Amino acid sequence: MIQKFKLLYFLFLLVAIFSCKSEEDKRVERTVARNAVIDSTLTVFKQKLLKVQIDSVFAKTQFNGNISVLQDGKILYQKENGFEDFKDKTKLDSSSVFAIGSVSKQFTAVLILLQEEEGKLSTEDKVSKYLTEFQPRQFENIKIKELLNHTSGISDFGNGLLSKPGQEFNYSNKGFYYLGKIIEKVSGKSYDENAMDLFRKVEMKSSSTANLFKGAHFASAYIRNSNNYFKVENMPKRLSAKEISVPAGGILSTVNDLHLWNNALFKGDILKPSSLKKLREKSADRNHQILGKMNYGFGLMMNVGKPESYFHTGYVKGSPSLNMYYPETNTSVVILSNIADESKGKNAVFYPHKEVKKATDWVENAVVEFRKEMLITSLSE
Repeated sequence: MIQKFKLLYFLFLLVAIFSCKSEEDKRVERTVARNAVIDSTLTVFKQKLLKVQIDSVFAKTQFNGNISVLQDGKILYQKENGFEDFKDKTKLDSSSVFAIGSVSKQFTAVLILLQEEEGKLSTEDKVSKYLTEFQPRQFENIKIKELLNHTSGISDFGNGLLSKPGQEFNYSNKGFYYLGKIIEKVSGKSYDENAMDLFRKVEMKSSSTANLFKGAHFASAYIRNSNNYFKVENMPKRLSAKEISVPAGGILSTVNDLHLWNNALFKGDILKPSSLKKLREKSADRNHQILGKMNYGFGLMMNVGKPESYFHTGYVKGSPSLNMYYPETNTSVVILSNIADESKGKNAVFYPHKEVKKATDWVENAVVEFRKEMLITSLSE
């Protein structure tokens, strides 16, 4: 009889447990379903906002280039306008390969951090440990991290220092040229080989360096305007010259490949968490001549306020670019162009990029706030 009661009690407990679990499962399912509806609604809302805002930029500026926005791998906006080759009237498409200028710097920063993960260097090391050019007294205390965040004091124009190492932000392409040399020194491979290994890891099949590019669909660079254009000669090979250098500004890519890069990098598929934190962490202040005040990490710019965003502009003659990532919504934004009217100044050249960033920042803030409000409202019902 006692055994029978024990069995009944045990069965009662099982029923109670499964009953509770079932109710909890139902609650979870309702929450998941509700969140899915909210996210789906906001995605459609975001698409419509982006279309209105970015279409307006194309219309106002006759923008010649590609603009693409992806969220969680889904295209929210994509448009190509104009030509790869103005003489032959070859149209741009999503496979068009552009010079991305200083967007290249984040690739160099990641390659340095990968070498650090392998124990081949430390970003706290003095550069003089690896390069004889830094052994003279005025350069001997410059650290690798100070090349990465442009606080080394190195001048692009001259042989002295603009400021004491580690104190002031002075943008330096030369600093990234030397980072490329450090990568070569500690890895035993050329910068190009290291970069191509990285592209293969991320499956960036259309990306290359200026030295190695042999593919099709190159968006030749032009200055002036579409009615009175002048082709920049010796592209992309000219980007490998020391004055620019591949580590500072000589990588070539497409909108689709840069989306792959953004997602792989910021979701932690390339670097360890500690390395990614170093890359993203503010270590300098920058006053950008086009985009204003911002924070700076290792080859990355960051918004001072909301929304949280990681980005970098790029410019080599005739090719302005902007690459952005919003981690809160996993949204990647890529803007690539191959013509620039330099006679109007950098503000005019980057006007479309600035307007798109302004629009995507605004849309991002709006969507994040709407989502919070919708979740609060749904929970209170």
